[in-house]
Amino acid sequence: MNIDRIEKSVLLQAPRDRVWRAVSLAENFGSWFGADFDGPFVAGAHLAGTIVPTSVDPEIARQQQPYAGQPFEFHVVKIKPMDRISFRWHPYAGDANVSAEPMTLIEFVLADQDGLTWLTITESGFDQLPPARRAKAYAANEGGWTAQCLLIQKYLALHPQL
Repeated sequence: MNIDRIEKSVLLQAPRDRVWRAVSLAENFGSWFGADFDGPFVAGAHLAGTIVPTSVDPEIARQQQPYAGQPFEFHVVKIKPMDRISFRWHPYAGDANVSAEPMTLIEFVLADQDGLTWLTITESGFDQLPPARRAKAYAANEGGWTAQCLLIQKYLALHPQL
């Protein structure tokens, strides 16, 4: 079994410009994802993030609550407006000291389909993680990205003015 890469795709009931604003603006992203960032998403930025419960799903917010306040590093790698944005982070860091570990790469890629938008989320680089953390980080994020696909759908439905 290959546990280096996770890929999730979801067809969102929104045009590309709305989806782009949901994934490329730190405040919007944080609202559905469940995070607060200390600055905007700008290519090359190294941001401090803090886990906060999502604003769009009470059940997932309850699941995130035990992690509320937990800090994490978030590096914005590349932004190609209306097309893709990529980040690096330490997956499933928890309370572990992971600052010396490699970061995985997360990419959000948008594509049009009949006035709707395909969003593909890919996280890669798990094979670089220490063996003691690799499988747990992969399993946690595999399920996490499935949940995030639902959260962005709900966010877009709740924010038609976006």
